[in-house]
Amino acid sequence: MEFANLGRSGLTISRLVLGTDNFGTQTTEADAFAIMDRAHELGINVIDTSNVYGWRFGEGLTEQIIGRWLALGGGRRDRTVLATKLYGRMADWPNHSGLSALHIRRACEDSLRRLGTDHIDLYQPHHIDRSVPWEEIWEAMEILKTQGKIVYVGSSNHPGWHIAGGQESAARRGHLGLVSEQTIYNLLERTAELEVLPACRHYGVGMMPWSPLDAGLLGGILRKERENQLGAPLPGAGLAPHRGRRLVKLDRHRAAVQAYEDLCAELGEDPADVALAWLLGRPGVTAPIIGPRTTAQLDAAVRAFKVALDEATLAGLDEIFPGPGPAPEAYSW
Repeated sequence: MEFANLGRSGLTISRLVLGTDNFGTQTTEADAFAIMDRAHELGINVIDTSNVYGWRFGEGLTEQIIGRWLALGGGRRDRTVLATKLYGRMADWPNHSGLSALHIRRACEDSLRRLGTDHIDLYQPHHIDRSVPWEEIWEAMEILKTQGKIVYVGSSNHPGWHIAGGQESAARRGHLGLVSEQTIYNLLERTAELEVLPACRHYGVGMMPWSPLDAGLLGGILRKERENQLGAPLPGAGLAPHRGRRLVKLDRHRAAVQAYEDLCAELGEDPADVALAWLLGRPGVTAPIIGPRTTAQLDAAVRAFKVALDEATLAGLDEIFPGPGPAPEAYSW
């Protein structure tokens, strides 16, 4: 496993982050325990979750699963950089969603209880709240840090301008500010290169891309289709919550995905490994977030570190999946 500092902080994290969106929905609790144990064996030290994961309204099911795993002891908590998120609606009543100071306090206390721990290592707003100023957010986060309930603050799904605003507000308060940002970023979805990635690099914010395989579209999906010509479902297809949207996107990009799989075949590499290796080599990217449903998928993800992409291959990938280019040149003279 490779390691790096998260942004400009002193926090050392593995260059793969274990995402847990599947835990409790597509992955049983027993399998989730096995995946987390295997992650530690492989050197992955970051487990990322959210209070809404598990997708049972208000339950925080995935956090509860992680909490029961941490309670097994054996150094699990000490070896884990524990990251969770808040924003989504957790109760059908005012002040149980968003980023008001009141909800930040409540959400943190509830996550701590479900996770069975006394502190969260990386606490992250899951989305921006346009109705709440950064000054209110930072005041609430500073109180939680003073109380020892959180250590670092990150963000998720924040646009570049909001990251800049947050960092400038934090600087005025003498605060470290954001140390990380989670955003969708992969070969098929490169919008982050316009504003988000440059903002992160400018402010020393570590980038942790989610959906590195774009819901499986970059994982050899067309090859799997051919292997299932007799009508057997694709692995995990019946479990994916947004399968219809994924198939629509596949139809729109089928030619590019086929060209990508052909290139990977020429390289003798698995498409999923190439997609992860590409992300690991992108400037500003600290650690992609992987979301394995099984330990086998977790083991497969680690192979990406062995994939070397030369300049010709990178140019070929850019030709298949052209990036937007820098802002504002991408949309202005």
